[in-house]
Amino acid sequence: MAWAPESVAGSGAPAASEAPGIRAAGGDAGPSEGDLVRDLAGLTALEVLRRLGSGPRGLSESQAEERLLRYGENVVAARRPASWPWLLAHSLRDPFTAVLLCLGLVSAAVAAWATACVIAILVGVSCVLRAGGEHRADRSTAALRELVATTATVQRRAADGTSAPPSREIPVDQLVPGDVIRLGPGDMVPADLRLLRASGLTVHQSALTGESAPVAKHPVDLPGDPGTALFEQPHLCFQGSSVASGSGTAVVVATGADTRFAGTWRGPVRRRRDTAFDRSVNGVSWTLIRFMLLTPPLVLMANAALRGRGLETLPFAVAVAVALTPEMLPVIVTTALARGAAVLARGSDVIVRRLPALHDLGAIDVLCTDKTGTLTQDRPVLDCSLDADGRPDPEVLRWAAVNSLWTLHLADLPAPDALDEAILDAAEADGDELPLCDGVAALPFDPIRRTSCAVVHRPGRTGLHTLVVKGAVEDVLDRCARVRTGGRDTEVDLDDDTREQLRRRAEDRAEDGLRLLGVALAERPARLGAYTPADERGLTFLGFVALRDELAPTAADALAVLARRGVAVKVLTGDHPGTAARVCRDLGLDPGTVVTAARIDGLGQADLAELAETGTVFARCTPEHKARIVGALRARGHTTGFLGDGVNDLPALHASDVGICPRDAVDVTRETADVVLAAKDLTAIDHAIVAGRRSSGNIASYLRIALSSNLGNVISMLAAGLLLPFLPMLPVQVLVQNLCFDAAQLAFAFDRPRPAALHRPSELRPRNLLRFITRFGLINATADLATFAVLALAVRGSDLTSGQAAFHSGWFTENLLTQALVMLILRTGRRAAEGRTPGPIRLATTALAAIGLLLPLSPLAPALGMTALPPVYYLLLTVVLALYGVGLTVAKARYERQHAEQPEDSR
Repeated sequence: MAWAPESVAGSGAPAASEAPGIRAAGGDAGPSEGDLVRDLAGLTALEVLRRLGSGPRGLSESQAEERLLRYGENVVAARRPASWPWLLAHSLRDPFTAVLLCLGLVSAAVAAWATACVIAILVGVSCVLRAGGEHRADRSTAALRELVATTATVQRRAADGTSAPPSREIPVDQLVPGDVIRLGPGDMVPADLRLLRASGLTVHQSALTGESAPVAKHPVDLPGDPGTALFEQPHLCFQGSSVASGSGTAVVVATGADTRFAGTWRGPVRRRRDTAFDRSVNGVSWTLIRFMLLTPPLVLMANAALRGRGLETLPFAVAVAVALTPEMLPVIVTTALARGAAVLARGSDVIVRRLPALHDLGAIDVLCTDKTGTLTQDRPVLDCSLDADGRPDPEVLRWAAVNSLWTLHLADLPAPDALDEAILDAAEADGDELPLCDGVAALPFDPIRRTSCAVVHRPGRTGLHTLVVKGAVEDVLDRCARVRTGGRDTEVDLDDDTREQLRRRAEDRAEDGLRLLGVALAERPARLGAYTPADERGLTFLGFVALRDELAPTAADALAVLARRGVAVKVLTGDHPGTAARVCRDLGLDPGTVVTAARIDGLGQADLAELAETGTVFARCTPEHKARIVGALRARGHTTGFLGDGVNDLPALHASDVGICPRDAVDVTRETADVVLAAKDLTAIDHAIVAGRRSSGNIASYLRIALSSNLGNVISMLAAGLLLPFLPMLPVQVLVQNLCFDAAQLAFAFDRPRPAALHRPSELRPRNLLRFITRFGLINATADLATFAVLALAVRGSDLTSGQAAFHSGWFTENLLTQALVMLILRTGRRAAEGRTPGPIRLATTALAAIGLLLPLSPLAPALGMTALPPVYYLLLTVVLALYGVGLTVAKARYERQHAEQPEDSR
């Protein structure tokens, strides 16, 4: 292209402040995001340079400095990590914590200061643990930015403009609109660019579009249809993509907040979705709130009506409400999740950025993922080589390898092409020698003509050169005049019918998930002059080489493990339907009928939800399609995880219960995701799911046991309050009992669930929890009432004062012993007989039982209103506990049998 003198930025070029089409950082002038790039996309390269006040030699240093001050650095506004005080304050919004705070305020209002202090301490411990864990995760995620390349090759003129513009590396954040930069293989595209020159340039746009195959890019003199999508325009490259092959020179047209990358991130502000953890917490919290709001008035009214007691029973009523509440729940939840997150970070290099996301991982029953880099590696492998009749033919592979070998040797490529390397690896593994020949010249792959050509000299063919052409099947066929068929020595003219038949054969193979290349030969008289693409005419078509994506080595095993854990995997990809289906079949995952984006567009939300339920592979998906599919699955009651690494995955990450990304994902994706993996590997996700189920199982175990015991105690307290002429338990005794329970129940955060608990998704379901605590709470209350009868027999004949103290002591002891028994029998961990090393639950229950037996005999007993009990009580209590243990065991077995037979969606 000839450049007009006025296009060169110099004395006649617009100043930076006058250059239209760009705007100052933070300013309101200029087009909005997307419009800036789109407006410049419709201009010629010369017009773009003029609009930007630049030229083919780039900006001068002084211009660049001025623009940097005026327009700001080339950075996307990073989300600042939350401060530790903010995380601490935010943790108070947890519903469980809010319930405890309300109880603490009520306790303080009735002067139950000891109870209020205990609650305040528990709330403080929970908030500190959660804030600390999330703060460490934020710091770990921020450290991952150091792994990203941060420089670009730019050419800038000296201030006098006389010397040639030197090329040098500068930090990416120093780029400004109008800079001319150079791109090479492996480079990240640092801003939105307009190509000026290119040689065999292809870029990966998967981070923006989800398309795994590289996209050819080249400059154009006259832009095409302005309605064409920006990502499909060949002369534009966008921040967030990377160079796969070739080289190019381009001018920066947008930086920082004006790039498409930043616009995709910025978008509309989304409210954080309610995840599985939020739904569980809210459901359980409201269940507790209803119980607690009902209990104190019920206690007051019953005592006033039947015993004539007034407000003097208010502290006891508050103590009953506190007894119903699992005070340790925030501490148990936070400790279990923080411990699981720490284990993942140390053992599996998985960073959990939001602690509740660990519970969501355990509850996942549908995992949505893309294909490239997860199910497959980012490199192709040979599947087969076929002759023109579709029969296997190793000769076609050998000639394709000759083309690849001499193209790599003679074309002076900046980096080997992945397809050529795959073909050479396959030929070497095949073991046959390549045809003997010497390389003469090579024409590398060009994304416009879509072929590569190697010119070789074969021994014994004096005066002849052989052209070996390889490339896209259609383009190779267009250059062919003959076809080898029915054998290696039989050639016939290539008529239109045969040409169309070969095209259909290639299309059929593409539908089967293979990428086909055509291979052709031609003999030419030897010459000394250079060969050009015009020589690629009158070729003889040999056949096809078919390549497929290399499967990730751990993908098949990981899919099988996830299936055994009850997690359905759905593939959401921008790739060709046949490619996605082929990969799934090779991995043992039945793709069924592949759903394309065109079909999704015609469905309403209800129909899409049904299709998402039954479908496995969704191809040609845009970011909006992915988000709709994930949202439809959640609407069907599924807990969904989404694994993605590009900007195009952000809507789906927002829509899922838990967003997952690898550590080499783009910055915005890492900062949006809830979980960051060391590698984009399904095995790492399985480790995270197991850790989540282990933590969730321990939390659920604590909730079931604590609430059923507490409910039984409340029923017993209400019954005793109506039957006895004195309070069934003093407030200080209720407080001490709760402190003992709380300390022992902390062991649930460190328990080891049995393997069966890890085989299916775990989620706290309020209805299921309510059924459990009602059933076992009534059993607990029955044991308490039986204890009342035992106490009546044991202390018969005592005066009121000593009888009251004995009753308090006996019920206190029985409560702690039954609590220890419940923890052992109803836990979800391993059976007590398993293993020789005592687990945390057995140690805690032993301590709890010891306190229950020894405290009434200790010197502290008088201060707590307790006294020693007669020996006959312990004998009768042993009978009650034995019957209670048998009842719990039978009820547990029956409950688990019913629970296993119950449909998952009704739990």
